[in-house]
Amino acid sequence: MLVTIQEVKKFSGEFVKIGGWVIKLRSSGKLKFILIRDGTGWIQCVMSKAEVSDEVFCLFNSLTLETSVIISGKVNPDSRAPGGFEIQINDIQIVGQSVDYPITPKDPNEKDHEPDFLLDRRHLWIRRQDQVNILKVRHSIIRAIRNYLDSRGFICFDAPIFTSNACEGTSTLFEVNYFNTQAYLSQSGQLYQEAGAMAFNKVYCFGPAFRAEKSKTRRHLTEFWMVEPEVAFLDFDGVMNLIEDFTVEIVAQVLVERKNELQELGRDLSKLENVKKPFPRIQYTEAIGILRSLGQNFEEGNDFGSPDETILTQQFDRPIFVHRFPHQVKAFYMKRDPNDERWALGADLLAPEGYGEIVGGGQREDNYDVLLNRIREHQLPIEPFQWYLDLRKYGTVPHSGFGIGVERTTAWICGIHHVRETIPFPRTIYRLTP
Repeated sequence: MLVTIQEVKKFSGEFVKIGGWVIKLRSSGKLKFILIRDGTGWIQCVMSKAEVSDEVFCLFNSLTLETSVIISGKVNPDSRAPGGFEIQINDIQIVGQSVDYPITPKDPNEKDHEPDFLLDRRHLWIRRQDQVNILKVRHSIIRAIRNYLDSRGFICFDAPIFTSNACEGTSTLFEVNYFNTQAYLSQSGQLYQEAGAMAFNKVYCFGPAFRAEKSKTRRHLTEFWMVEPEVAFLDFDGVMNLIEDFTVEIVAQVLVERKNELQELGRDLSKLENVKKPFPRIQYTEAIGILRSLGQNFEEGNDFGSPDETILTQQFDRPIFVHRFPHQVKAFYMKRDPNDERWALGADLLAPEGYGEIVGGGQREDNYDVLLNRIREHQLPIEPFQWYLDLRKYGTVPHSGFGIGVERTTAWICGIHHVRETIPFPRTIYRLTP
């Protein structure tokens, strides 16, 4: 039976077999060093000419980068070795030979491969340790999100991917032929979560969303994953409290689970350790005042762009809420502030260090007639939204929710520049393969 590298410490002084891939080779005369990875970690394996047959010793010359092997040997404690253990080899079996592996190891003294070169080989790039670490952090983020919601009585309520109507605006829809009928790929599961909240009180969906905007920034993908909770009888202040508590706990759990991976990525953990309540809450007009005081010529009535968000977050040491935006820049379903209808009861949570919006949420309009007028104001067809209007017709209640993007959150927590590295196979306006 094979033992994972993560498990070898349990077998100190014993003989084990591990299966993995070669990531580094080094020779020192009668000693050969093979660095192996298996997805759970990596370990140094040492082969001495005096302790193996000539046939096994000569197999070293057949090993290449990413050749798959099964190595048998004794687990020896070694404080100098990564992880505190190494394997003294007594046998090697080559499982799959690797010939001319195209992605060479990163050398700190040399320029790394260009992004397009790596993205064309994404199926291989994900094997590199930095990419493994990023995707492990992503996994822990997803698990922390589910744990948070599941432990607080939320029901997973899946939303369809094919829809007949827009949620965030018709200009960013992917249109598809659905049995000779016009349909779209979902921009968000939120409208369906509102239906779920009326049945279960607290629900969430977790799935892909699709936006057809031709954005080329480091924060955008055309296919990304979102978690969207929705809660009945929850007002605007309540949803901001929920987002705040949710974010703090997710970051804390990931720090516990993935501290080593984050350190290997070079992440400054003190920045994440400072993600604590309370988060600053800044009204839209206050945010404009901050930008203008810093020399930005921002016109009131516009939404914030990435440069604006970066400047705002640089003034704080933790995530910040910007809330009560002009209703014109928010979706039709957003409830307006009863004290001043110029403003929508919506909030964006901006991550520090220039990572921008990671959460968007707010209170939904719960009045039938008002929502009907909003749909008309946005020049949307009534019929596809009739079911959505019904939610206000049969037992309407105040309700609120939010959406969090997994990729942007992963980029922020890992401290990496571009979201394309936070998903196994990114989709952008220029990339549909591999």
